[in-house]
Amino acid sequence: MDRLINTVRPYPWGSPTALPALMGTTPDGSPQAELWMGAHPGAPSRVQREGRLRGLDRIIEEDPRGELGDTVVRRFGPRLPFLVKLLAADAPLSLQVHPDASQAAAGYARENAQGIPLDAPHRTYRDQQHKPEMIVALTPFEGLCGFRPPHESAGLLAALDLDWLAPYAGTLRSAPEEQALRDVFSAFLSLSPGRLAEFGRALSSAAGRSGPLREEFAVYDGISQAYPGDPGVPAALLVGHVRLAPGEALFLGAGVPHAYLRGLGVEIMAASDNVLRCGLTNKHVDVPELLRVVRFAALRTPVVRPVRAGHGEEEVYPAPVDDFRLSRLVRGAGDGVRVLPGSRPQLLVCTEGAIRLAAAGDEVVLTAGGSAYVRAGEEVAVSGAGTLFRATAVPADDN
Repeated sequence: MDRLINTVRPYPWGSPTALPALMGTTPDGSPQAELWMGAHPGAPSRVQREGRLRGLDRIIEEDPRGELGDTVVRRFGPRLPFLVKLLAADAPLSLQVHPDASQAAAGYARENAQGIPLDAPHRTYRDQQHKPEMIVALTPFEGLCGFRPPHESAGLLAALDLDWLAPYAGTLRSAPEEQALRDVFSAFLSLSPGRLAEFGRALSSAAGRSGPLREEFAVYDGISQAYPGDPGVPAALLVGHVRLAPGEALFLGAGVPHAYLRGLGVEIMAASDNVLRCGLTNKHVDVPELLRVVRFAALRTPVVRPVRAGHGEEEVYPAPVDDFRLSRLVRGAGDGVRVLPGSRPQLLVCTEGAIRLAAAGDEVVLTAGGSAYVRAGEEVAVSGAGTLFRATAVPADDN
C-alpha cells in the first residue's frame, strides 16, 4: 500500500477555494479544478518506492501483473483502467460527449492513418479507449446531463418568444424522438452569429421575468453569460439541468451530452482522454464526428443513488461498466475494523474525518483529500471515523 502524492490541474473553470477548504490548505488565488489520482500519463500520482518518489504509471509498467493482478491485465492490458479525481467547478465546463469502445478504436485508427499528431489541437481521439464516467457530489452540485424529453424542450423554446424558434419547437413536438433531437441539436450547432446573439438576449429576458420557468432559464442564462455567442448555448437548452444533493451521483455513458456547472465531487472514469465537445469551449469541435457519437434519446432518470453492498457498511454506486466500481464507506467513531478484500487494485480516497488503513505491514492515516493505492492481492483493514471512497477495477463477487 502506498500513500499517493497527487497533482492539481489549474483549469480556468476551477474553484480557487473548494479543494483547499476540503484539504485544509491555504488558497493561493488560482483556480484548483481537479486533483488527479491514478496512473494516467497526463498527471500520474507518485509514490515512495525504493527510497525515492516514482510515478505510479512507471511502477505498473514495470510489473503489471504484480501490481494489477492477472484478471485486470487480461481484460484491460498492462494499465490501471480507471482514474479518480476530486473535481471542483466554479464555472461551466464544456458541453461534451464520449465515444463507445468501437467508436474510439475506429476514430483513433483513422486519425493515426491521417497522420494527425496525438497532441494536435484538432485531434479528437487521443487513445483507443471509451470513457464512461461518474461523479458523486460532495457538496450541492449542478450539471447538465442527457437530453430532456423533446416536448419539454419545445416548451422552453416557445417561452423564449422568438418567431424563428417556432419550427424547431414544432419538430420537437411532432417528430419521433431520435429524429427530433438530432434535427434540432444539429441545427442549433450551426446557427449564425446573429441568431446566437438573439438567443442569448432572449434567455436573459426570460431569466428576468417572473413565472415557473424563471429559475430554469436563469441557469442557461448563466451559461450564456459565461460563453456569449457560443453555439453550445442553444444546444445546452436541450440537455436537462440536474441538481445533486451530497451523496448523489451522475453516470455519463457513451454518447450522453453533459456539462458540469458548479460544485465539488469525486469523479471516476475509464482512463481515457477521448472527449468530443459540442460547445461552451474555445477548443476544437468536430461537428460531423460529434453527430455520429451523440445518442439522440431522452435521459429521464439521470440521478444515481448508492445501494448497500451485502450486510456491510459499504455503499456501491451502480454503473453498467467493468472499467471501474465506485463505493463509499461512511464510518462513525464506534465502528470496528472493516477488512476490504484485495483481489483487485484499489484507490482509496478520504473526503472527511480521519481514516486509518493497514495492509501488508504498512499503515497510512488519510485525512480529507488524502488517498492511497493498494496493489492487487493486498487486503486492507479500515478503521477510524470519516468517509472513504473506494475505487476498484472489474467488480468481483468478493469485492
